[in-house]
Amino acid sequence: MDRVKLQNRVDTKFVFETELLPQILKDISNDYAVLTIKEKRWNSYRTLYFDTKDLQCYIQHHNGKANRYKIRFRNYIESQLNFLEIKLKNNKSRTIKFRKETTQLEENLSKLSKQFISDSTFFNGDELIPVLWNNFTRITLVNKTINERLTIDLNLSFESFITGEKKELPHIIIAELKQEKASSNSSVAATLKKYHINKSSMSKYCVGSALLNYDIKSNLFKERILKIKKLKYA
Repeated sequence: MDRVKLQNRVDTKFVFETELLPQILKDISNDYAVLTIKEKRWNSYRTLYFDTKDLQCYIQHHNGKANRYKIRFRNYIESQLNFLEIKLKNNKSRTIKFRKETTQLEENLSKLSKQFISDSTFFNGDELIPVLWNNFTRITLVNKTINERLTIDLNLSFESFITGEKKELPHIIIAELKQEKASSNSSVAATLKKYHINKSSMSKYCVGSALLNYDIKSNLFKERILKIKKLKYA
């Protein structure tokens, strides 16, 4: 894992039906090692996203703005770790991640957390509020020969922090290939192509927000949600 921290990287996402996962894992098993924590290869994550009251993080992503941020607290359950994490997608389509370990997942931002956000983004920490919970299970694979890792997220669920409304997406997988630079020289990319799975932009924060907040649905994320429904009924 130290070899593939890839805090400055290129991300490629894929979305497909849960039923395909066992065969895909079998096909790539010789090329990847799997992260195991406390004898578990399926690890649980709980995330709380922060945004402004007028949802500037969401809107900037929707509008395709370069140099946009996602701000979240994430609880790595098996590792018993909490981090305040900031993801920057820059104007070169690279993902740069900043994070700070915390003693707990904060629903109310501490003074230190607000300062970290202000130092790392153009947002004022005082302007941010918690908006969306996200839970999922993750399998993490590390390529044995090249510097890349693949995260496979399943059992996705979302809950609005504001209304408490919930949505579950047990039928889909969001896989994310993380590389130093974009390259097709990856056995998992070739395997996914064999199953006619093409790369697909899919932000968990934005899709969860669109599913739970009917006032902010837009053509872009309606398209993503339609794809999710098509997978469900395929």
